Amino acid sequence: MSERVVVEVATPIATVRLDGPERHNVLDVAGWRALADAMNGLSERDDVLAVAVRGTGGRAFSAGSDIGAFAEQRSTPEDVRSYSDAIASAMQAVGACRHPTVAIIEGICVGGGLEIAACCDLRVCAESSRFGAPINRLGLTMSHDELEPLLQLLGPGPVLEILLSGELIDAERALTVGLVNRVWSDAAVVEQGYGLVARIAAGAPLVNRWHKKFVRRLLERRPLTDEERAEAHEAFGTADYREGRTAFLEKRDPDFQGS
Repeated sequence: MSERVVVEVATPIATVRLDGPERHNVLDVAGWRALADAMNGLSERDDVLAVAVRGTGGRAFSAGSDIGAFAEQRSTPEDVRSYSDAIASAMQAVGACRHPTVAIIEGICVGGGLEIAACCDLRVCAESSRFGAPINRLGLTMSHDELEPLLQLLGPGPVLEILLSGELIDAERALTVGLVNRVWSDAAVVEQGYGLVARIAAGAPLVNRWHKKFVRRLLERRPLTDEERAEAHEAFGTADYREGRTAFLEKRDPDFQGS
Protein backbone atom coordinates (compact mmCIF):
# COMPACT_ATOMS: atom_id res chain seq x y z
CA MET A 1 0.00 0.00 0.00
CA SER A 2 0.94 3.63 -0.53
CA GLU A 3 1.72 5.54 2.63
CA ARG A 4 -1.48 7.50 1.83
CA VAL A 5 -3.78 4.45 1.87
CA VAL A 6 -3.95 2.08 4.83
CA VAL A 7 -5.96 -1.15 5.03
CA GLU A 8 -7.03 -2.50 8.42
CA VAL A 9 -9.01 -5.74 8.78
CA ALA A 10 -10.86 -6.86 11.89
CA THR A 11 -12.96 -9.58 10.32
CA PRO A 12 -15.61 -9.42 9.09
CA ILE A 13 -15.08 -5.65 8.73
CA ALA A 14 -12.30 -3.97 6.78
CA THR A 15 -11.35 -0.30 6.90
CA VAL A 16 -9.65 1.58 4.07
CA ARG A 17 -8.17 4.79 5.44
CA LEU A 18 -7.05 7.70 3.30
CA ASP A 19 -4.05 8.58 5.39
CA GLY A 20 -2.50 12.00 5.12
CA PRO A 21 -4.13 14.08 7.85
CA GLU A 22 -1.60 16.89 7.66
CA ARG A 23 -2.90 17.67 4.15
CA HIS A 24 -6.54 16.60 4.43
CA ASN A 25 -5.84 13.07 3.18
CA VAL A 26 -5.09 14.06 -0.41
CA LEU A 27 -3.96 11.42 -2.91
CA ASP A 28 -1.18 11.63 -5.48
CA VAL A 29 -1.09 9.30 -8.47
CA ALA A 30 0.47 6.54 -6.37
CA GLY A 31 -2.26 7.01 -3.78
CA TRP A 32 -5.00 6.60 -6.38
CA ARG A 33 -3.37 3.42 -7.62
CA ALA A 34 -3.00 2.17 -4.06
CA LEU A 35 -6.68 2.80 -3.43
CA ALA A 36 -7.54 0.67 -6.46
CA ASP A 37 -5.23 -2.10 -5.26
CA ALA A 38 -6.70 -1.96 -1.75
CA MET A 39 -10.30 -2.25 -2.91
CA ASN A 40 -9.54 -4.95 -5.46
CA GLY A 41 -7.64 -6.93 -2.84
CA LEU A 42 -10.47 -6.72 -0.31
CA SER A 43 -12.99 -7.72 -2.95
CA GLU A 44 -11.20 -11.03 -3.31
CA ARG A 45 -11.37 -11.86 0.41
CA ASP A 46 -14.12 -14.13 1.67
CA ASP A 47 -13.48 -13.25 5.32
CA VAL A 48 -14.48 -9.61 4.72
CA LEU A 49 -18.21 -8.87 4.62
CA ALA A 50 -18.30 -5.05 4.70
CA VAL A 51 -15.84 -2.21 4.12
CA ALA A 52 -15.65 1.20 5.81
CA VAL A 53 -13.88 3.93 3.86
CA ARG A 54 -12.75 6.95 5.88
CA GLY A 55 -10.07 9.57 6.32
CA THR A 56 -7.51 9.86 9.10
CA GLY A 57 -7.47 12.62 11.71
CA GLY A 58 -11.11 13.65 12.02
CA ARG A 59 -10.76 16.86 9.98
CA ALA A 60 -11.29 15.45 6.49
CA PHE A 61 -12.50 12.46 4.54
CA SER A 62 -10.34 13.59 1.64
CA ALA A 63 -9.65 16.79 -0.26
CA GLY A 64 -9.06 14.69 -3.39
CA SER A 65 -6.01 14.90 -5.59
CA ASP A 66 -2.75 16.42 -4.40
CA ILE A 67 -2.60 19.66 -6.35
CA GLY A 68 0.96 20.23 -5.14
CA ALA A 69 2.07 17.19 -7.14
CA PHE A 70 0.43 18.28 -10.40
CA ALA A 71 3.51 20.02 -11.77
CA GLU A 72 5.40 16.74 -11.55
CA GLN A 73 2.63 14.22 -12.14
CA ARG A 74 0.01 15.95 -14.30
CA SER A 75 1.81 18.28 -16.70
CA THR A 76 2.31 16.55 -20.07
CA PRO A 77 -0.62 15.09 -22.06
CA GLU A 78 0.72 11.62 -21.30
CA ASP A 79 0.88 12.42 -17.59
CA VAL A 80 -2.66 13.76 -17.65
CA ARG A 81 -3.99 10.59 -19.26
CA SER A 82 -2.05 8.34 -16.88
CA TYR A 83 -3.27 10.27 -13.85
CA SER A 84 -6.86 10.20 -15.12
CA ASP A 85 -6.61 6.45 -15.66
CA ALA A 86 -5.40 6.03 -12.07
CA ILE A 87 -8.41 7.97 -10.72
CA ALA A 88 -10.82 6.02 -12.94
CA SER A 89 -9.31 2.70 -11.84
CA ALA A 90 -9.67 3.64 -8.18
CA MET A 91 -13.26 4.75 -8.58
CA GLN A 92 -14.13 1.62 -10.52
CA ALA A 93 -12.56 -0.54 -7.82
CA VAL A 94 -14.54 1.20 -5.07
CA GLY A 95 -17.79 0.95 -7.01
CA ALA A 96 -17.24 -2.67 -8.06
CA CYS A 97 -16.14 -3.93 -4.65
CA ARG A 98 -17.88 -7.24 -3.98
CA HIS A 99 -18.65 -6.25 -0.40
CA PRO A 100 -20.95 -3.41 0.73
CA THR A 101 -19.02 -0.19 1.27
CA VAL A 102 -19.81 2.68 3.64
CA ALA A 103 -18.05 6.05 3.52
CA ILE A 104 -17.75 7.44 7.06
CA ILE A 105 -17.18 11.14 6.51
CA GLU A 106 -15.71 13.59 9.00
CA GLY A 107 -14.84 17.15 8.05
CA ILE A 108 -14.37 18.14 4.43
CA CYS A 109 -15.11 15.86 1.50
CA VAL A 110 -14.28 17.68 -1.72
CA GLY A 111 -13.03 17.05 -5.24
CA GLY A 112 -11.70 13.55 -5.58
CA GLY A 113 -12.82 12.81 -2.04
CA LEU A 114 -16.39 13.54 -3.10
CA GLU A 115 -15.93 11.21 -6.06
CA ILE A 116 -14.67 8.38 -3.84
CA ALA A 117 -17.61 8.81 -1.48
CA ALA A 118 -20.05 8.76 -4.41
CA CYS A 119 -18.68 5.37 -5.46
CA CYS A 120 -19.45 3.84 -2.04
CA ASP A 121 -22.79 2.13 -1.50
CA LEU A 122 -23.72 4.30 1.49
CA ARG A 123 -22.42 7.56 2.91
CA VAL A 124 -22.77 8.86 6.48
CA CYS A 125 -21.34 12.09 7.76
CA ALA A 126 -20.82 14.37 10.72
CA GLU A 127 -22.88 17.51 11.26
CA SER A 128 -19.85 19.69 10.52
CA SER A 129 -18.99 17.94 7.26
CA ARG A 130 -18.75 19.99 4.07
CA PHE A 131 -18.95 18.80 0.48
CA GLY A 132 -18.10 20.23 -2.90
CA ALA A 133 -15.87 20.39 -5.95
CA PRO A 134 -14.56 23.94 -6.41
CA ILE A 135 -12.38 22.95 -9.35
CA ASN A 136 -13.71 25.74 -11.57
CA ARG A 137 -11.38 27.98 -9.55
CA LEU A 138 -8.45 25.89 -10.80
CA GLY A 139 -9.58 25.84 -14.42
CA LEU A 140 -9.93 22.05 -14.30
CA THR A 141 -12.70 19.70 -15.32
CA MET A 142 -13.94 16.38 -13.99
CA SER A 143 -13.62 13.64 -16.57
CA HIS A 144 -16.62 11.64 -17.72
CA ASP A 145 -15.46 8.70 -15.58
CA GLU A 146 -15.33 10.96 -12.52
CA LEU A 147 -18.71 12.56 -13.20
CA GLU A 148 -20.66 9.36 -13.80
CA PRO A 149 -20.97 8.12 -10.18
CA LEU A 150 -22.03 11.58 -9.00
CA LEU A 151 -24.55 11.89 -11.82
CA GLN A 152 -26.05 8.47 -11.08
CA LEU A 153 -26.27 9.32 -7.40
CA LEU A 154 -27.61 12.88 -7.54
CA GLY A 155 -28.90 13.61 -11.02
CA PRO A 156 -27.86 16.57 -13.20
CA GLY A 157 -29.30 19.43 -11.13
CA PRO A 158 -27.36 18.93 -7.89
CA VAL A 159 -24.19 17.94 -9.76
CA LEU A 160 -24.25 21.08 -11.88
CA GLU A 161 -25.03 23.20 -8.81
CA ILE A 162 -21.93 21.82 -7.09
CA LEU A 163 -19.70 22.25 -10.16
CA LEU A 164 -20.95 25.57 -11.48
CA SER A 165 -21.23 27.39 -8.17
CA GLY A 166 -18.02 26.01 -6.71
CA GLU A 167 -19.65 26.37 -3.29
CA LEU A 168 -19.39 23.90 -0.46
CA ILE A 169 -22.65 22.47 0.87
CA ASP A 170 -23.28 21.50 4.47
CA ALA A 171 -24.45 18.18 5.88
CA GLU A 172 -28.12 19.19 5.93
CA ARG A 173 -28.06 20.10 2.24
CA ALA A 174 -26.09 16.93 1.45
CA LEU A 175 -28.81 14.87 3.13
CA THR A 176 -31.55 16.75 1.28
CA VAL A 177 -30.08 16.12 -2.19
CA GLY A 178 -29.27 12.47 -1.41
CA LEU A 179 -25.53 12.79 -1.22
CA VAL A 180 -25.48 11.21 2.25
CA ASN A 181 -27.79 8.66 3.83
CA ARG A 182 -27.45 9.72 7.47
CA VAL A 183 -26.02 12.57 9.53
CA TRP A 184 -24.77 12.18 13.09
CA SER A 185 -23.06 14.50 15.56
CA ASP A 186 -19.33 14.95 15.18
CA ALA A 187 -18.76 13.01 18.38
CA ALA A 188 -20.95 10.07 17.34
CA VAL A 189 -20.37 9.66 13.60
CA VAL A 190 -17.50 7.17 13.77
CA GLU A 191 -19.17 4.93 16.36
CA GLN A 192 -22.53 5.11 14.61
CA GLY A 193 -20.93 4.63 11.21
CA TYR A 194 -19.18 1.47 12.31
CA GLY A 195 -22.41 0.34 13.94
CA LEU A 196 -24.04 0.55 10.51
CA VAL A 197 -21.13 -1.32 8.93
CA ALA A 198 -21.45 -4.04 11.58
CA ARG A 199 -25.19 -4.42 10.90
CA ILE A 200 -24.46 -4.81 7.21
CA ALA A 201 -21.74 -7.37 7.90
CA ALA A 202 -24.20 -9.35 10.05
CA GLY A 203 -26.50 -9.84 7.06
CA ALA A 204 -26.37 -12.71 4.60
CA PRO A 205 -23.28 -11.98 2.48
CA LEU A 206 -24.60 -13.53 -0.73
CA VAL A 207 -27.81 -11.52 -0.47
CA ASN A 208 -25.88 -8.29 0.12
CA ARG A 209 -23.76 -8.98 -2.95
CA TRP A 210 -26.77 -9.82 -5.08
CA HIS A 211 -28.59 -6.66 -4.06
CA LYS A 212 -25.55 -4.56 -4.97
CA LYS A 213 -25.41 -6.28 -8.34
CA PHE A 214 -29.13 -5.94 -9.02
CA VAL A 215 -29.32 -2.25 -8.13
CA ARG A 216 -26.35 -1.36 -10.31
CA ARG A 217 -27.72 -3.44 -13.17
CA LEU A 218 -31.10 -1.72 -13.02
CA LEU A 219 -29.39 1.66 -13.29
CA GLU A 220 -28.25 0.66 -16.78
CA ARG A 221 -31.81 1.17 -18.03
CA ARG A 222 -31.84 -1.74 -20.49
CA PRO A 223 -34.19 -4.72 -20.48
CA LEU A 224 -33.35 -7.63 -18.20
CA THR A 225 -32.70 -11.03 -19.73
CA ASP A 226 -34.54 -14.15 -18.56
CA GLU A 227 -31.28 -15.37 -17.02
CA GLU A 228 -30.91 -12.16 -15.04
CA ARG A 229 -34.47 -12.38 -13.75
CA ALA A 230 -33.92 -16.00 -12.73
CA GLU A 231 -30.81 -15.05 -10.76
CA ALA A 232 -32.99 -13.13 -8.32
CA HIS A 233 -34.52 -16.46 -7.24
CA GLU A 234 -31.23 -18.26 -6.63
CA ALA A 235 -31.10 -17.05 -3.02
CA PHE A 236 -33.82 -19.57 -2.11
CA GLY A 237 -31.38 -22.39 -2.76
CA THR A 238 -28.55 -21.09 -0.56
CA ALA A 239 -27.42 -21.94 2.95
CA ASP A 240 -27.84 -18.24 3.81
CA TYR A 241 -31.57 -18.54 3.16
CA ARG A 242 -31.96 -21.79 5.08
CA GLU A 243 -30.08 -20.39 8.09
CA GLY A 244 -31.93 -17.09 7.98
CA ARG A 245 -35.34 -18.77 7.72
CA THR A 246 -34.55 -21.05 10.63
CA ALA A 247 -33.34 -18.15 12.77
CA PHE A 248 -36.44 -16.12 11.96
CA LEU A 249 -38.80 -18.97 12.83
CA GLU A 250 -37.00 -19.49 16.12
CA LYS A 251 -36.81 -15.83 17.17
CA ARG A 252 -39.85 -14.29 15.48
CA ASP A 253 -38.21 -10.90 15.13
CA PRO A 254 -41.03 -8.34 15.68
CA ASP A 255 -39.34 -5.89 13.30
CA PHE A 256 -39.58 -8.36 10.43
CA GLN A 257 -42.92 -9.67 9.26
CA GLY A 258 -41.78 -11.57 6.19
CA SER A 259 -41.21 -10.78 2.57
